[in-house]
Amino acid sequence: MPAGRVIFVSAGPGAADLITVRGARALATADIVLADALADPALQDLAPNARWTYVGKRGFEHSAKQAEINSLLVQAARDHAVVVRLKGGDASIFGRLEEELQALAAAGIDSEVVPGVTAASAAAALTQRPLTRRGRGRNVSLTTAMTADGELRAALSADTEVFYMAGRQLDTLGPKLQAAGWASDTPALVVSRAGCPDARASDHRLADLADAAPLHGGRPAVLIVGTGALPASNKIAVSPEIPPLKAPLTSQSRS
Repeated sequence: MPAGRVIFVSAGPGAADLITVRGARALATADIVLADALADPALQDLAPNARWTYVGKRGFEHSAKQAEINSLLVQAARDHAVVVRLKGGDASIFGRLEEELQALAAAGIDSEVVPGVTAASAAAALTQRPLTRRGRGRNVSLTTAMTADGELRAALSADTEVFYMAGRQLDTLGPKLQAAGWASDTPALVVSRAGCPDARASDHRLADLADAAPLHGGRPAVLIVGTGALPASNKIAVSPEIPPLKAPLTSQSRS
């Protein structure tokens, strides 16, 4: 049967103005938007004529099953000319993009992917901590601490390790990382709600990483370990609350 096309738009983390120009243009053409739970509601201003459906997943909370999302995506493409699948951060980084691309390909539906800002980049920019450093930070690893089977894993595989969705593992990751070979005094930076007006950052060592748990409890968080967690300058002070940037789109713009 005739089908439309699907555009995977990476919304970026947090504030609506972190979306790319290409992503904003794609939203403007949408007939329907299937959006992740963390997408800023202000992004609706970029797709005023589209119908919005929130289908995103939230860790440890009730959310749509992946098979249900795949089915909704295929059906939406059969009912509409342009479908935007709006994903937080960058769609290709822990966004379950592969499963949805496979579902569309199996149904013979055309698609494209618009890249975006991922949480690791937002956390690094917020705190002015470059993820790579000349001569001492040559590689970065992006990982999730929790496997699909619920097993907590840690490793030493790069100069800088960035752990996504780490908020609920902060009290147990320290010992795991030390057992994997990281020194107890390795710097660790935790940033929760990176890219949002209420972003929060805190510095630790692996030996006392558990102290970060109450500071970031209940908030989406990334953990940066190793070279990328070091301040680039002694003049940089990380505040528990970062003031919002002036931008044309904010989550309050619809109120």
